[in-house]
Amino acid sequence: MYVAAVLLVTLLVVKISHWVYTWANPKCNGKLPPGSMGLPIIGETIQFFTPYSLYETQPFIKKRMARYGSVFRTNIAGQKVIVSTDPVMNYSIMNTENKSLLFWCTDGLSHIFGNQNFLSQHGSVHKYLRSLVLHLTGREILRQKFLHEIDQTTRAHLHSWASSPGTVNVRDACAEMIFESCAKKLISYDESKYSKKLRQNYRAFKLGIVSFPMYFPGFAFYECIKGRKHIRKVIEDIYQERKATKVTGHDFLDRVLEEVEKENAVLNDSNAIDLLFVLLFAAFETVSQSITLITKYLADHPQVLAELTEEHEGIISRREDENSEVTWEEYKSMTFTHMVINEIVRLANIVPVTFRKVLKDMELDGYTIPAGWVIMMVLPLVHFDADKYEDPLAFNPWRWKGKELHTGTKTFMGFGGGVRLCAGADFAKVHLAVYIHYLVTKYRWSVVKGGEVFKQPGLKFPNGLHVKIAEKHKI
Repeated sequence: MYVAAVLLVTLLVVKISHWVYTWANPKCNGKLPPGSMGLPIIGETIQFFTPYSLYETQPFIKKRMARYGSVFRTNIAGQKVIVSTDPVMNYSIMNTENKSLLFWCTDGLSHIFGNQNFLSQHGSVHKYLRSLVLHLTGREILRQKFLHEIDQTTRAHLHSWASSPGTVNVRDACAEMIFESCAKKLISYDESKYSKKLRQNYRAFKLGIVSFPMYFPGFAFYECIKGRKHIRKVIEDIYQERKATKVTGHDFLDRVLEEVEKENAVLNDSNAIDLLFVLLFAAFETVSQSITLITKYLADHPQVLAELTEEHEGIISRREDENSEVTWEEYKSMTFTHMVINEIVRLANIVPVTFRKVLKDMELDGYTIPAGWVIMMVLPLVHFDADKYEDPLAFNPWRWKGKELHTGTKTFMGFGGGVRLCAGADFAKVHLAVYIHYLVTKYRWSVVKGGEVFKQPGLKFPNGLHVKIAEKHKI
């Protein structure tokens, strides 16, 4: 009996040792990049999600670059990952999408956004969906229709902030403003008309969007999935009601329903609802974060504020009616404003990483990447490269003087690049430019609380950004 027990324990130890060895030394038909796979099952997930300052390279990345170089292997949330921090290599990969290398979302994100979500599509389906989304975010629809609506919404909310007693938490107020604007354009949603509040559920949802994918009560990911269910149900109810009644909403949902009802349609009810879900989150979350950061930086940098004010007061002085709305021609003329926006995007790095799935063994920088692995490109590193940007941690919009302001390059990937260049880039820029226009010409403000920013690896404002704001002519 004793001998049998010893043999069983020995066998178990051998099995566990073999499993640990296999975990740490994955099979490869060539040479894998150097690195560590971390602990069995969880890999290096905890280290990856450790918070860090806005003004530093993610410590997880920085430490491994110093030890292994610009390309290394790891394991995050059970997924075998090759991390690329080389900007030239990343730019090349961003411009490559074929049967061997495809855009990829983590299993957690796919669960959140839906397995057939817009981001996970490839080839002709992705091109079709991108073209469809540009009916919401493209320059022509912005010029013809949405610039007016963005102008009206921005004016109303800034006036409301200035009319409120006490202080305003810009982080939450911006999210509310952009959410209202985007929800109206997408599905004609009015928060006051529904008992199940989309905004409230999105707040719970976004807290877990970049978190450890543990579906268990008490974890952010669990609350995220709960929030997703509630949000999707509200959107589905609106979708089904509109489809049944045939009532026109003069919004993006009208266009989506037209596409669903076409013969041989690419969209069906389920992935159409997922598309609306993803677009609403992506639009309001990224834009509201950027606006919050702009408000903070302008309060901290009076020289930038002074030059912006001069540019926008110059625009007003050339109008016949100084209270008229921002025009498309005025928007295009805001040179320094676009320099500020680029600098905000460079420093914020709202999308910290992007992924490609390797479908068959491939060579990369002298290494073999096995099929089934994922390449994680750390795009923002180039934005903090002192060889590319002088004093890279400084907020300096003048660094963009004389440079191209509206495209992605090997040294500026704030809106992605290649076939996955952000379809909402112009949508975001218009929101930011209109907000800056009214903020600097009509209001004065000061930060009274909060303003701390960190990443995990997405952008976080743990204490918000509380400001005292008032109309200039009332001071």
